[in-house]
Amino acid sequence: MLPLVALVGRPNVGKSTLFNALTRTRDALVHDEPGVTRDRHYGICRLNPDAPFALVDTGGIAGENVHLESEGLAGPTAKQSRAAAAEADLVLFVVDGREGASALDDEILRWLRKIDKPTFLVINKTDGLDSRAAEAEFSRYGFSDVHAISSSHRHGIDELVDEILERLPEVGTSEQLDSDPDRIRVTFVGRPNVGKSTLVNRILGEERMIASEVAGTTRDSIEVDLERDGRKYRLVDTAGIRRKSKVDEAVETFSIIKTLQAIEHSQVSVVMIDASEGVTDQDASVLGAVLDSGRALVVAVNKWDGLSDYQREQTEALLSRKLAFVPWAETIRISAKHGSGLRELFQAIHRAHASANYKFGTAEVTKAIEIAYETNPPPVVRGHAPKMRFAHPGGENPPTIIVHGNRLRTLPDSYKRYLENFFRKRFKLVGTPVRLLFREGDNPFKDKKNVLTDRQLAKKKRLIRHVKRK
Repeated sequence: MLPLVALVGRPNVGKSTLFNALTRTRDALVHDEPGVTRDRHYGICRLNPDAPFALVDTGGIAGENVHLESEGLAGPTAKQSRAAAAEADLVLFVVDGREGASALDDEILRWLRKIDKPTFLVINKTDGLDSRAAEAEFSRYGFSDVHAISSSHRHGIDELVDEILERLPEVGTSEQLDSDPDRIRVTFVGRPNVGKSTLVNRILGEERMIASEVAGTTRDSIEVDLERDGRKYRLVDTAGIRRKSKVDEAVETFSIIKTLQAIEHSQVSVVMIDASEGVTDQDASVLGAVLDSGRALVVAVNKWDGLSDYQREQTEALLSRKLAFVPWAETIRISAKHGSGLRELFQAIHRAHASANYKFGTAEVTKAIEIAYETNPPPVVRGHAPKMRFAHPGGENPPTIIVHGNRLRTLPDSYKRYLENFFRKRFKLVGTPVRLLFREGDNPFKDKKNVLTDRQLAKKKRLIRHVKRK
């Protein structure tokens, strides 16, 4: 286990910027608006390849008795920050060098002294300032380990890392993300307030994510590793996706971009739908984003336990009608609040993952193409029928099959859908799209000039004279 370093401080002091600088990534969402980060966000600092350590970014602590009037999320955010500091081997107390010490910094410092963790004072945003004057501003805090840095310009980062490595133990207690390729990467996506964070918390068995009735609570894509029944997973909780016309904040725009990136990097995407509202147009848009990425798909209908028998019948009819364009995706009825349907959900995830990573053989896909062609030949276009010669596998996740032949560009979309369904049924693929790529053979004499020999030229001239005489 790698040692763990926690970044704590009040809102908008640059913790996420420092997290990105230490991890050499852009995983943490950064914006001038305070309170963007809310959940714990883990990463690995490898600036010293011989001594990596885990890092956790936290939301700003706004005080024990201070609440955000507009959202009411300051309390849960501070709780997540305190949980990160409690499990850390070293705490970096980040303050703002431009604004100086504040009453909120004093309150956070009193709490840090109570938990009795090794702590560094990190004075951020000191670019253009006298570092000694900035350190003097916070001298009353009594820290022996004080570092003046600029996260956005990477000033003082290397010196900070050296000091961190000197104080960290060789083995820590972190729950850092590993690079195990056997982990199934599962991303939970959907509209705001459909229960994504609640479902992840129920699966983990702890309040790992901030779950609230306020729409848009989750703003970043948070990854958590899990081992369940001998299998390893990486669960990704994402921000809710709304219609473009409803998005009026830059932070929400960045959140949606992070969500779409999480879908691209996933192996299985679980699209959550609110059973009490049915399948909305925005749910269809979220499903379309997953289809465009080509990832395996499972549809989870949440809040199923709150419906009456009549409502369930109406919802079933609506699901069958609105989800007709993804008939191959399994639909699971769950309750994230009470945990019902989780076993069925994970079974569907396993089937979708296995289908998405199915390994085809060239002989079997060529045989399947021959059978599909004989069973239902393609339509004739301008007196000629397309010919499919052979096929071979072209990749996984999604399963990709490359078909070679002649006049394949004349195949109608309906016939291409027939081939996709044929492959899915023949190889018993569930929960994954099938991508077919068509390649036409080039004519070897297309751009080759026919050069006549002297004998052929003489014969051509005699033929021309013979025709003219007649």
